[in-house]
Amino acid sequence: MGAPKSLTVCLLFSSTCYSLSRFCSKLKHLDLTSCVSITNSSLKGISEGCRNLEYLNLSWCDQITKDGIEALVRGCRGLKALLLRGCTQLEDEALKHIQNYCHELVSLNLQSCSRITDEGVVQICRGCHRLQALCLSGCSNLTDASLTALALNCPRLQILEAARCSHLTDAGFTLLARNCHDLEKMDLEECILITDSTLIQLSVHCPKLQALSLSHCELITDDGILHLSNSTCGHERLRVLELDNCLLITDVALEHLENCRGLERLELYDCQQVTRTGIKRMRAQLPHVKVHAYFAPVTPPTAVGGSGQRLCRCCVIL
Repeated sequence: MGAPKSLTVCLLFSSTCYSLSRFCSKLKHLDLTSCVSITNSSLKGISEGCRNLEYLNLSWCDQITKDGIEALVRGCRGLKALLLRGCTQLEDEALKHIQNYCHELVSLNLQSCSRITDEGVVQICRGCHRLQALCLSGCSNLTDASLTALALNCPRLQILEAARCSHLTDAGFTLLARNCHDLEKMDLEECILITDSTLIQLSVHCPKLQALSLSHCELITDDGILHLSNSTCGHERLRVLELDNCLLITDVALEHLENCRGLERLELYDCQQVTRTGIKRMRAQLPHVKVHAYFAPVTPPTAVGGSGQRLCRCCVIL
């Protein structure tokens, strides 16, 4: 049997990387998630012998710095997917190295790389025009400058995860929507500055949108949902919509969503103006949709004639 082309490793030491480099030159897929012993030296070893790598997952390998990334991408220039979730020491210069060498990159995950700023994202966008999936969730320093760079350089973008990027605004998403018409999935949880204006732009320019998270976007109203539900993506593509903690959403939004015949899942936790009646009315029109909603518990009555515990209903899944 020949050397493997795909490998997932749970426990790995630096010396093992040199063995991989020596004996697995045809390796294309390598998953090193949570291998905390991986260092910059490990990546240097991989780069010297595994030059055919296309997919590399280094999530939670938190000893890696820009020097390791530079060594890696100098040798592995054919990388198409690079996952760096939780690599907390990475800074903008690491992204500059990726931009210089990985022009085939289509998927990049930078979740919780909190030192990354707009400068790094701009570098990536300028060098990786084929990018289709980008996760920036938890990169809390980012502003609309990052969205502008994506809009102007990455027209093939299909997936954007930007949860907890609280400085992003309607202006950035407007430019993104007008230039990235292939968007299919967006996670905008806790992008607290966006309003219905962002939904209007997505409705007009992104007909392929299938999944959208707006949880904790407290400025979104029923009017934004109206535009979304009346759009091409609402009628034909939308499958998942998350509206947890959108405090201005009411039963009127649920009436609008009855137009989304393909809707499969709707999240409504802590939408305080949504009622059970509204949900049941919507599900009468869309019986296949799974609706998750939370209603404040009713104080249980005092026990009579016994000391048995009385439980209240807290979480309702309809």
